[in-house]
Amino acid sequence: QVQLVESGGGLVQAGGSLRLSCAATGRTFAGYYMGWFRQAPGKEREFVAAISWTGGTTYYADSVKGRFTISRDNAKNTVYLQTNSLKPEDTANYYCAADRLRVGVHPNRSAAYNYWGQGTQVTVSS
Repeated sequence: QVQLVESGGGLVQAGGSLRLSCAATGRTFAGYYMGWFRQAPGKEREFVAAISWTGGTTYYADSVKGRFTISRDNAKNTVYLQTNSLKPEDTANYYCAADRLRVGVHPNRSAAYNYWGQGTQVTVSS
């Protein structure tokens, strides 16, 4: 049974920071891309960031570039999302996802991932 478990969300004031974690269990994730997506109430799920197995390739949504950093520790099967300079519009439920990269499907697409966590809520107050 594959499980992705997010943690680290919470309530923070605008300008603050949070470090989100996603621990993967149940199988080896060797070669897997891992990504973060978010969904705010009444809005569609949107891409935030993704990282390759080696960590050598990363992608970010324009809205978070320069503020968020994705990283991973393969020895711990864990991916992180460091969120800095948070804004009220960053408020959402943040999900991590994992899968092998498939030809023709960019890692910034939710369709690229078959494994998803349950999410962790991030709320940014103004």
